[in-house]
Amino acid sequence: MPATSSDRMLRIVLGAAALIFLMLCLAAAALYLGAGRGVPFALAGDRVALLDLEGIIVDSKDFIERLEDYGNQPGVRAVVLRINSPGGTVAASQEIYAAVRRFRARTRKHVVVSMSTVAASGAYYAACAADKIYANPGSITGSIGVIAEWYNYGDLLRWAKLQDVVIKSGEFKDAGSPTRPLTEAERAYFQGLIDTMYAQFVAAVAAGRRMEEAAVRKLADGRVFTGEEARRYGLVDAVGTLQDAVAEAARMAGIRGEPRIVQPARRRLSLLDLVLGEARAALLGNQDRSQSPVRFQYLWR
Repeated sequence: MPATSSDRMLRIVLGAAALIFLMLCLAAAALYLGAGRGVPFALAGDRVALLDLEGIIVDSKDFIERLEDYGNQPGVRAVVLRINSPGGTVAASQEIYAAVRRFRARTRKHVVVSMSTVAASGAYYAACAADKIYANPGSITGSIGVIAEWYNYGDLLRWAKLQDVVIKSGEFKDAGSPTRPLTEAERAYFQGLIDTMYAQFVAAVAAGRRMEEAAVRKLADGRVFTGEEARRYGLVDAVGTLQDAVAEAARMAGIRGEPRIVQPARRRLSLLDLVLGEARAALLGNQDRSQSPVRFQYLWR
């Protein structure tokens, strides 16, 4: 029996209703995901992303990937870096610093730092790449400098009647060996490396904070400062809370009213996480896989 015009009209209406319903579902899902899951579905332009930098900095890969994700989300207008770290390895700290500067230049989005309990040494290095830095009055920051340290167990080997045998191609190939004292030439060699990395740190702070290098060097003797002291010395811009930093990021981005906060999805805890707790990071986390006992670090001890 041929379809009547009323049947065709009913099918068209039902099809259109189904299509509209599907589009509404997709829009709702995009809004939900963009609001707090850290994935590139953000339709509105009133969002400030909150990105954490926590613990000792060993590797920069995850942090940089999340930062670049926010750069690709048009709904995210600014980023607040919440830092709670004593610093870490030299190269990883430098990579984060470079990534933040690159993010600002590429996306034209503002980055504001909020210091939590501590944002020292390599973490302060990274913070200097931001547009503005907020610290709590009692936040610990500064510690501008480089450290290298290792254990020497040569006496223990001799006590155990064990001997370390080394065949090398050059004078400094086993410099820093934990089985013997440093020679004067090796000590001067390591000090030269330290001095070079120190100069890189000073230059990064001077560029980020718009200070003369001579002024930075007066503060760059390894000491830490409270947030209030850092403000007086020009190492941070303002004393304030995380909420103050978010409000300033929103203002700089031209967001009117209360901004929506976007955060990466938290990693789900496994049974191993619950059993081992923080020990898991030491056992399975990102680590410096180098076999050398010598570690050059921007780290507050």
